[in-house]
Amino acid sequence: MTRADDRPNCCRDWWAVLFALVFPTLVTVVYFILLDGRSPAIQQGAYASGKFIQFLFPVIWIASIQRSQIGWNRPQRNDLVWGCGLGLGLLTAMLALYYFGLKPAGALTVAAQAVRQKVVGIGVGSVRDYIVLSVFYALIHSLLEEYYWRWFVFGRLRHLTSLPWAIGISSVGFMAHHVCIVSVYFGWFSLGSIVLSLAVAAGGALWAWLYQRTGSLFGPWISHALVDAAIFIVGYDLVM
Repeated sequence: MTRADDRPNCCRDWWAVLFALVFPTLVTVVYFILLDGRSPAIQQGAYASGKFIQFLFPVIWIASIQRSQIGWNRPQRNDLVWGCGLGLGLLTAMLALYYFGLKPAGALTVAAQAVRQKVVGIGVGSVRDYIVLSVFYALIHSLLEEYYWRWFVFGRLRHLTSLPWAIGISSVGFMAHHVCIVSVYFGWFSLGSIVLSLAVAAGGALWAWLYQRTGSLFGPWISHALVDAAIFIVGYDLVM
């Protein structure tokens, strides 16, 4: 997606941005926390419904309210170089930290039990199910999040405020729903939850900066996909 379609109406876009910042967290609270312990079908239904509304909203807003066209551009070599370089660097750092630091120290022992319970609770009961879930998140969900958080939320904000504020606000919004997830595993206001939440915000800021630099989602998407792959590799070691 290109940046040429960013033609905001200030008042309308602020309302759109506020909704886009808050809604994913509300969805996460419902399907991840309030429905915890309910049947996998109910949890998956709430997740699918919430995500459908979330990812459809930018399209409706741009096409119907703002009445602009959604443009696409082909990936350039620079996008691939930046995306792969940043993503592989983060993947390597994450796996090294886990396998040579956190795992030997037993730092995730308590969280591992919570992760196992959640994985079983949402209906992931086999290695095949876990692989399917991993591929979906790493390849598809990461693209949808980049389209939502970088192209739409950050894209609106950089015309409504300064670039540093646009990066900061969009990154905090991106972090907010992840706070709910990591806190279930590590405890609310625990050091682990705080560190992981700040790491998510930092990742969001890096991807917003990369999108601003290249004008394309392909670089942030590749980097995001590789980070998600690292998360699921660690998750596999914890759960399976």
